[in-house]
Amino acid sequence: MALNCGIVGLPNVGKSVIFSALSSVPAETANYQFSTINPNVGRINVPDERLDRLSAIFKPERTIPAAIEFVDIAGLVKGSSRGEGLGNQFLSHIREVGVIAQVVRCFDDPDIIHISDRIDPKSDIETINIELALADLDTLARRRERAEKTIKVPSEKKAAETVLSALSKINPLLEDGKSARNAPLSDEEKAAVYDCHFITMKPQLYICNLNESEMKTAISSRSVYVEAVREQAAAENTGAVLICGKFEAELAGITESEEKQAFLEELGLKESGLVSLIRETYHLLGLRTFFTTGPDECRAWTIHAGDKASRAAGVIHTDFEKGFIKAETYSCEDIFAYGTESRIREAGKYRMEGREYIVRDGDVMFFKFNL
Repeated sequence: MALNCGIVGLPNVGKSVIFSALSSVPAETANYQFSTINPNVGRINVPDERLDRLSAIFKPERTIPAAIEFVDIAGLVKGSSRGEGLGNQFLSHIREVGVIAQVVRCFDDPDIIHISDRIDPKSDIETINIELALADLDTLARRRERAEKTIKVPSEKKAAETVLSALSKINPLLEDGKSARNAPLSDEEKAAVYDCHFITMKPQLYICNLNESEMKTAISSRSVYVEAVREQAAAENTGAVLICGKFEAELAGITESEEKQAFLEELGLKESGLVSLIRETYHLLGLRTFFTTGPDECRAWTIHAGDKASRAAGVIHTDFEKGFIKAETYSCEDIFAYGTESRIREAGKYRMEGREYIVRDGDVMFFKFNL
């Protein structure tokens, strides 16, 4: 899986505004369709209070957070799967990301045109999801044709049968405008059709883009638009993040933490909606964090959930993985509770782990290796 998130949606729903707030990379924004033809890419730091607390304890010369990529992909329209609105080009960009974040317009504004001339989140979501499903149906048809040819070859018959079995489960879902990820596939079947790179097999979450008025309504009571998105997200067993794109863009320009907090409190928010989006994306990608600490540097390192200690060492340097001996380890919660590494040792919380140890999110690690 690619370690990035593609921001998709209909034209004029606020994708580029949200991307600009996420990233220091300027994105083209305009009140007309397809202003974002070539995707913008931004590498975004992952907010992590644990790293801030570790830096406060160790007082290093530099602090380096984990990061992931967000990709601003041009607006899709009805017919994109057939090439409408340069759809094939945009769909190819979506195939290259690991997670899809679908931006849904949840605000009224007569000055900002809507491609359907009406605000209807449910319909907007359906349009995007159907186009992605139709694109996958084309992929499925081509893969089925190949499998039907290879099934005649004795040495490839079993593999082809597994592919056809998987496709038979995926096909009815796509025909109904639903996602391939909902198909009840075995691990063997998933591996067999991995080369299809189905768009709808990717994890997806929803972003409710609101104006300030709608954001206050959504926080204090219920927004009809937001509830429609949340219902759809619940049906897909995924999340919906609330963001006011314009507000976030202004917030991104504030450097003073106290001023930023006061700005958040004006909308009744505890933290930026973008922070929630980044965290949700990080976990949907199956990513986890371990830390290294010291007077020179405190750093958050990204690994996949389930990675072993030797693999984590290799993230720092390939030589660490090759010559891995052991990992001195404790949880960041231990240092927060005991204050120093010596007290962690006294409490029996300081551990020596071997190469097969599965790294836990929040571990602080020091690797011993031999070249």
